[in-house]
Amino acid sequence: MRSARLVIALFAAVALSAPPASAVSAPPDVSGHKQTLRSAAPKGFHIGTAVAGGGHHENQPYPDPFTSDSEYRKVLAAEFNSVSPENQMKWEYIHPERGRYNFGMADAIVRFAKQNRQVVRGHTLMWHSQNPEWLEQGDFTAAELREILREHIMTVVGRYKGKVQQWDVANEIFTDAGALRTTENIWIRELGPGIVADAFRWAHQADPKAKLFFNDYNVESVNAKSDAYYALIKELRAAGVPVHGFSAQAHLSLDYGFPDDLERNLKRFADLRLETAITELDVRMTLPASGVPTAAQLQQQADYYQRTLAACLKVRTCKSFTIWGFTDKYSWVPVFFQGQGAATVMWNDFGRKQAYYALRSTLAKRA
Repeated sequence: MRSARLVIALFAAVALSAPPASAVSAPPDVSGHKQTLRSAAPKGFHIGTAVAGGGHHENQPYPDPFTSDSEYRKVLAAEFNSVSPENQMKWEYIHPERGRYNFGMADAIVRFAKQNRQVVRGHTLMWHSQNPEWLEQGDFTAAELREILREHIMTVVGRYKGKVQQWDVANEIFTDAGALRTTENIWIRELGPGIVADAFRWAHQADPKAKLFFNDYNVESVNAKSDAYYALIKELRAAGVPVHGFSAQAHLSLDYGFPDDLERNLKRFADLRLETAITELDVRMTLPASGVPTAAQLQQQADYYQRTLAACLKVRTCKSFTIWGFTDKYSWVPVFFQGQGAATVMWNDFGRKQAYYALRSTLAKRA
């Protein structure tokens, strides 16, 4: 997810308790007895969600959703067979002091996943954002910084060896222009581009069976940014670096057009014998003054969700599809995009939107 280093005085969650009737009416259900997303999914396909809590949610004006909201956990277990900690495995949260780790919430999510027959996506090991102050403001030599990263990766990945199916090893390392983040990313800035390969090697050493991914936003289309990943991955794999996957976050907006070449882009990475994935899908919109989406907005949102899933399902190596939260009640979008929201597939009260039914119907057709 994009940078979350903000102090939130008030979480302006969009109140959508009474949407128009046309907005919530379900289309004809083609899934038969398959009444949840996970039951409608084809065999071997993982339909997932981010698990809310931690990170930027630490300053929320309500208790942590995962531990305090029983209805949230019920829906989380029923609808999804894959989970991604939204913030609870990021550096700032899991490694708050140099000599101390905070594994409590990550452990709880991993236990929950095992109990509910879900796989886990680990997010994230190397990023320019949401790093703790002790790291970003520390006075370390290059050798010390390299050891800090190695020790972190070995410790975190090692702790969840055999329990995390995929790891976002390197997150958002390129700008939209396709240049490495040599200024923002402490690891690349201080240690050079070669540290990216080292991160993948260390993660593979800590858990040889985990699938290791590059992950980024604005890489849904064939563009300068996705081209940069394509070239780097070819180079790394030629050198024997254990890179297994490429994933597009897919934080989409109705203010922009749909990435029509998403399928083509994923296929070219699949042709490199890489696993591919959609990892952080949401579809935000600029809300009317009422705060309630129009019927046309909800229909367009459902179309974006459906087309993203359809593109993934058409790519032979795209077996993991994750939405970035499933209820507007705990969405990150209103916090970071003023005047926007309603980005998920469920209302605040967990009522299902057209987008939810579009996903379920599309999954059922491919089952």
